[in-house]
Amino acid sequence: MANRTLRQCAGRSGPVMHPGLDEWVSGGTHLRWDGHDIFYRQDGPVDGRPVTLVHGFPTSSHDWAPIVPALVDAGHRVTTMDLLGFGASAKPVGHAFRIVEQASIVVEVWRRLGVGPTALVAHDYGVSVAQELLHRDAGRVTAAGFLNGGLYPDLHRPTRAQRLLHGPAGVVLQHVITEPMYRKSLREILGREVGEVDLHDMWRATTMHNGKRVQHRLLRYIDERRENAERWRSALEGYRGPMLFIWGPADPVSGAHVLPRLNERFPNARIVALDEEPVTGHYPQVENPDAVATALTGFLRCGSADHDEL
Repeated sequence: MANRTLRQCAGRSGPVMHPGLDEWVSGGTHLRWDGHDIFYRQDGPVDGRPVTLVHGFPTSSHDWAPIVPALVDAGHRVTTMDLLGFGASAKPVGHAFRIVEQASIVVEVWRRLGVGPTALVAHDYGVSVAQELLHRDAGRVTAAGFLNGGLYPDLHRPTRAQRLLHGPAGVVLQHVITEPMYRKSLREILGREVGEVDLHDMWRATTMHNGKRVQHRLLRYIDERRENAERWRSALEGYRGPMLFIWGPADPVSGAHVLPRLNERFPNARIVALDEEPVTGHYPQVENPDAVATALTGFLRCGSADHDEL
């Protein structure tokens, strides 16, 4: 029986409830894509303003659960999905996972659900998916938001665990990962405290459906980012719609060292550095959901206002 536990996070008007992993998954469904089951869900009014959220590595769409209530309250129709190899979606062993394939999955989810123009918000691994989507059809994206991720390969600093799993030994090492090891690796990139139950849900999202067995192949995205560096840089810097960057500076992977380039390359974007103590790290939407929800709903409501307003 699914665990119906609801989590509590701080909200501007009092506590905001969001579902635990089991509740999150039970509230969605699956579609078939190229022989694989892809988990997705939609929240909010059917006629709400569309926004699509794309998650990162190695977790799932459940990372967005703490901010979805605020988006729904603001009148948005929120589409989320677990990319292939993640969360409640299929995790085919031996599959050659590619960012370009993940972008095609997002497009297919949009097609099946009748999603037309939509705001697009992405984190971590998902930022590369978003860049590929901008390359294919930037006109479909009404506004683009990014949370800590490797937008520029030369600034991406993988963790030691990621380097080991990405290397030749990764095919063996992925099988011996334990939950304590996983939590330790996550805590190295977090700036704020994340609860034990939330960390456990992140572990379960990663490892369900034999998820350990695909981590090495999923990490090939590091190579794909280098191979497509110019294509994705051009798509990002050439986008002319409203842009928002919500950034956790305490992140050693894609944190404070990325902000100077964002300020240089995107002078008209809104850039929100979550630098209030305790400084936010790699998972802003999990560590500091109230600040993320405030920035994101304000941005989607007002468009590309000067980032100094926040």
